[in-house]
Amino acid sequence: MPDCETSAAVRYTLGIPFFEDPPMRYDVVTLGEPLLRLTPPRCKPLDKADVFEVEVGGSEANTAAALAGLGLSVAYLTRLTDNPLGKLIADTLCGYGVDTHHITWTSRDRVGTYYYEDAAPPRQPRIIYDRAGSAASKIRPSDLPEALFGFEQARVLHLTGITAALSYAANGTALHALKRAEESNWRLSFDVNYRSRLWSPADAQTGIEPFLRVADLAFIPLRDARLIYNQSDATPVERVLDALGAYYPQTVWGDDARRGRVDGARPRRHDVAAARVSRVYRLAHRQRRRVQRRVPLLRISTRRRFPKPCAGAARAPRSNAASPATSRACPPPTSNA
Repeated sequence: MPDCETSAAVRYTLGIPFFEDPPMRYDVVTLGEPLLRLTPPRCKPLDKADVFEVEVGGSEANTAAALAGLGLSVAYLTRLTDNPLGKLIADTLCGYGVDTHHITWTSRDRVGTYYYEDAAPPRQPRIIYDRAGSAASKIRPSDLPEALFGFEQARVLHLTGITAALSYAANGTALHALKRAEESNWRLSFDVNYRSRLWSPADAQTGIEPFLRVADLAFIPLRDARLIYNQSDATPVERVLDALGAYYPQTVWGDDARRGRVDGARPRRHDVAAARVSRVYRLAHRQRRRVQRRVPLLRISTRRRFPKPCAGAARAPRSNAASPATSRACPPPTSNA
């Protein structure tokens, strides 16, 4: 059951009414590329891995699952390969409450993957992408369900800069979805989500401009804003916001709710009280969190362990007959005096 206060905060941020008659079919529709994440267990390096844990990832997929978990109705648009890997992604998202009926299936191309190497200090995590030629990167406007982009079908369209940078086809599809959403009077939520492996800061500034210009709600981390708009790391947050406001006067959010502007002014904050928890310890070598106290790791062996004989005890001869029960206490050493 989603937390009521958190769900109310999300609806307030996205501008979704709490009650409406008649209700919209979807609160949020998002478009993106889902990925399969392969991770070696127990922080093992990739070059020494023999087993991988498989999970479903992707920025838009994570957003869709999180919003569905908060009680919103969410539809996910993408293009997937019609094989067990593609069905694994769709079934996983469906299990989180995301509507996957509008996914376009193809018997060609492949599913994008990435390898994540978890690490404990002083090592740093590492990511290797393997997404070239994926089915989602070849999505076209004709793959979008036209009947979905209509009045009273959805409230918000959520896009990211990852889709815009993924390929020319994906960029054109995102722009087409934006146009259809504007025609249906939807609100637009846009997450810059800059990826240096997909495009340069100059290309990103040009590529995200059509989306940020019309976005009702925009997300951009402070580090990405400084990098894309040629601001130094020492530039104060207020000056970065002023530079963004000169281009895009609508809502611009930063790393948290305290950094942002709405129509040139500071936004109102909707705070949600966090649940109080006890102290959390982190075991670096296993990346596991243990609450309240450290739980020692037990090494279990299948070999039987016998107690060592005491120093003063004589070794009994082996016999096939059952020996009577003896006391566990060691007999005192015999004196030679």
